[in-house]
Amino acid sequence: MSGGGTQKSFRKALGALKDTTTVSLAKVNSDYKELDIAIVKATNHVERPAKEKHIRAVFASISATRPRADVAYCIHALAKRLSKTHNWAVALKTLIVIHRALREVDPTFHEEVINYGRSRSHMLNMAHFKDDSSPNAWDYSAWVRSYALFLEERLECFRVLKYDIETDRPRTKDLDTAELLEHLPALQLLLFRVLGCQPQGAAVHNFVIQLALSLVASESTKIYQAISDGTVNLVDKFFEMQRHDALKALDIYRRAGQQAERLSEFYEVCKSLDIGRGERFIKIEQPPASFLQAMEEYVKEAPRGSTFRKDQTVDNKVDAPKEMMAIEYKKTPEVEEAKPPSPPPPEPVKVEAPVVEPPDLLVTS
Repeated sequence: MSGGGTQKSFRKALGALKDTTTVSLAKVNSDYKELDIAIVKATNHVERPAKEKHIRAVFASISATRPRADVAYCIHALAKRLSKTHNWAVALKTLIVIHRALREVDPTFHEEVINYGRSRSHMLNMAHFKDDSSPNAWDYSAWVRSYALFLEERLECFRVLKYDIETDRPRTKDLDTAELLEHLPALQLLLFRVLGCQPQGAAVHNFVIQLALSLVASESTKIYQAISDGTVNLVDKFFEMQRHDALKALDIYRRAGQQAERLSEFYEVCKSLDIGRGERFIKIEQPPASFLQAMEEYVKEAPRGSTFRKDQTVDNKVDAPKEMMAIEYKKTPEVEEAKPPSPPPPEPVKVEAPVVEPPDLLVTS
């Protein structure tokens, strides 16, 4: 057997031993032994998706009917698992449990995770995570970091919107100008993190990563639908805006076009990997340059008290925004060859609080 194969086998055996030891300790020492055992088994070192029964056992402890102390303990245990592990499979499977809990458990779980991050350190801070056990593990680690950033942004978006974009009806088509100018940038930041989850290298063909990617891809349709609805609403209000608001709206409108193009490429990659079979992916028609020019012209005139009106847009098509921003849903076509991705647009600016390193709370996973 080659040296690399021997080392890989040794690491697998060591990971299995760690899982067994942790389960044994939980049976003896833990007040939450059933939950601790479920977490270890749902996030073990085995490089395969977790068994559903273990994930459901974790979810049972964080439902709205359980004492808040139980929920807090579960979040603490998951955070500890993330902060202590250097194994990509453990980290990824822990993130999948958290992601699915955000989707499938009641909204109080969102609040508890956000509050945990405020009181201690952000549990999803994986910026320095790496598994250097093999060249493939290096690629897997990069995807784990991108996935954690998406989940972190997902929580931030929930904090801004006050609802979950996946489980609740989008509300952007009914917001006023001030709310739109707050909600749309948060949604575009979230979509930016979606686009960052396009796998590279060995991560492209890893089945556990593909499982998590399918969750991200399925949520992206609702994210962009909310952005599109909000952008139509924003454009409808645009020609009555003060200049400082119009400048923000124009930037949102430009970024929506850039992200639509990249999202189409992202879906081509997903289809080439046979991810989302049967899902309805979004196809967006790019807005005509002529309308963007009319918006830019209004911004120039606004400081001088312009009387620029919506009916002065190109060809007097007042309803043009609704037509050009319409979303067309289609069944996934046959798998096509993925196109190389375009360079990403600049990340929207967001001021973040300094990251505090998580305390050394747990037994090594």
